[in-house]
Amino acid sequence: MDAKYGLPKNLMHWVDDHRDQLKPPVCNAAIFPDGNYIINMVGGGNQRTDFHDNPTEEIFYQLRGEAFLIVWDRGRFERIDLKEGDIFLQPPHLIHSPQRPDPDGLCLLIELPRPQGRHDSLQWYCAHCGTEVWKASKQLESLVDDLPKVYGQFYALKDEERVCPGCGTQHPGKDYRIWHEQLRSSRVRDF
Repeated sequence: MDAKYGLPKNLMHWVDDHRDQLKPPVCNAAIFPDGNYIINMVGGGNQRTDFHDNPTEEIFYQLRGEAFLIVWDRGRFERIDLKEGDIFLQPPHLIHSPQRPDPDGLCLLIELPRPQGRHDSLQWYCAHCGTEVWKASKQLESLVDDLPKVYGQFYALKDEERVCPGCGTQHPGKDYRIWHEQLRSSRVRDF
């Protein structure tokens, strides 16, 4: 038998063996790094200020704990809760920010490889008014390797380069606590 990707494995044993890889800023580790799908386990204890625009669908299966997605849609911030046991098929181009405050949370994430020329983008929005503060797009090759590089570019910007062009609010960079505090008083939030 030619089992190209190996024999069946116990998913939770795999998690135990790879727990050290499930850490911020992305918390992802590829279960089958050379397969035709992007199959990652995503750990918890991670909150972010960026939003992801994926040109393909994503399947979220919340195995343990709870998480949520903040979605930028129709000029509003909205929230999609992922409770333990929930599965969610996210459509392409739904601009989302995964929030995983539960340090013991686990999510199985399945995505499609990106067709050549279909770029992912990461963007940062003003929590107060929803204006885009900064954006980067690229041909994604690896969630685990590519996303932290883009985060680093945004976090390296000077404070004055992270000021909202719409209302003048200072984007706090990677300080998610301040960004979420700003979001609580946002005029473009529906949750």
